[in-house]
Amino acid sequence: MQITFVQSGVSRPAPALDEYERVTSGIGSADGPTADEPDGGSRKTRDTAVSERRFRFLVAGYAVSSYGTFLNMVALNLFVYETTGRALAMGLFMAVRLASGFVAGLVVGGLLARFSAKSIMLWANVGQGAVMLVLILAPESLVTGALMAVSVVIGACGTLFMVALRSSIPEMVGEDRRAWANSLSITGRSMAMVAGFASAGVVVSLVGYTAAFLLDMATFVVCAVTVALLPIAGGKGAGSEAGASAGAGKGEKEAKSGPRWRPVAFLALAAAPGLGLMVALRGVDAFGSSSHNAALPIYSTSLDASNPAVFVSAFWCVWALGNIGAQQVIQRYTQRTGKTVGALGFGYGTVVMSAAFIAAFAGFPLAVTAVIALIAGAADGLTEVAYTSHLQTLPATLRGHAFGLSATFENLGFGVGMILVAAALDRFSPLAVVGWSHGAAIVVAVVFLLRVAALRRAEPAGPMGPAGGAGRAGLRKEEAVEGRPDRGDRDGAEVSRG
Repeated sequence: MQITFVQSGVSRPAPALDEYERVTSGIGSADGPTADEPDGGSRKTRDTAVSERRFRFLVAGYAVSSYGTFLNMVALNLFVYETTGRALAMGLFMAVRLASGFVAGLVVGGLLARFSAKSIMLWANVGQGAVMLVLILAPESLVTGALMAVSVVIGACGTLFMVALRSSIPEMVGEDRRAWANSLSITGRSMAMVAGFASAGVVVSLVGYTAAFLLDMATFVVCAVTVALLPIAGGKGAGSEAGASAGAGKGEKEAKSGPRWRPVAFLALAAAPGLGLMVALRGVDAFGSSSHNAALPIYSTSLDASNPAVFVSAFWCVWALGNIGAQQVIQRYTQRTGKTVGALGFGYGTVVMSAAFIAAFAGFPLAVTAVIALIAGAADGLTEVAYTSHLQTLPATLRGHAFGLSATFENLGFGVGMILVAAALDRFSPLAVVGWSHGAAIVVAVVFLLRVAALRRAEPAGPMGPAGGAGRAGLRKEEAVEGRPDRGDRDGAEVSRG
């Protein structure tokens, strides 16, 4: 969100600034001091430090709930299989979970236009904790129904929370700190993934399913309390004051106009082929991810049939180390240069990541495979930060819809991939299945890179001025996906002019 507008050398506050300052005391402003603030520099530094400290607390709560999410991915699948005795039930459980996430991605943009990001993040955690309590208390005759309810709520609420968090980061920490914030949140999630996957089997075997579900519920409670205690900008709550300042009638109209932004989000992607292709590549990447997730246990069994879990656990632990290491490098890069890795980083990272996952199934020695897993994790971390930071260059009115559509594409790609990959693994080797799945991602990534390169070459011939690409997208000047070279967002401007 643009906090101040500069016109004729005079800085004036954006309409929603009063409410934003009331909630966060000016925290998250990325535009520097105003002309009538002699101590603006020190104030900005102080506010930035406070916003970063608050965001660290939020990420800590998010990491705790992510641990619960990855814990229940293992514990719930085991419980479903033990309860039903059928592998098909596990597939149905996962399908329902992905389908609910798919639907949530379609509606979350409208929800963010009507409600604050904080309320969505809070109730997403409350919903997940509540449905786990329902499962714990459900009598044996209702366990199957409770499991389906858990699948629906966990899938939908996980998507709602993720989209609300990512789309609101620019308001929370400021535009110039979003790459740092993205990197920090991904680091927390990666560490939670390792802890969740590593401890799930131990927790279930030592204390049983009920205790595991109680622990899972507690993680969502911790995150909900963290969200409730922190002032969080974003969503409807960040811009409500703008409507009020324009009069009650206009405020009502704006409050009800959220769903109408969805066609604008689609039109923005259509008018910006580079950005639309970027989201499509994310969906194809999710399709490729389904292949290595499904093939890894099979490949591990071929290496050590007596204890296949060892290779799987070791692979993901090394992958996570590469991911966390990449986040540290990215954080230092953005702090030193003030730039983000941009759309090109996303394209090249996808190519390296997909190639590394293919190589991981090629039968290399374990030491070489460990290096490959490290590279795959680092490239995955790079693409995550680049993609998230790039979508965050969208204006606040479109950002929630864009992240929602992205989540829908990702769930669709992963869900379709799991179905096709499961069938293919009955006939082909893991290397072949992972090869063509991630090979598709490489092909689309190369097309994307060529498209970005073509947009860069065509830039001098395009319309000049910051509103040059915005006119065709039907957006106001300040809502254009302009991108600023000093922030490393050069790709955003190019994409919006495609």
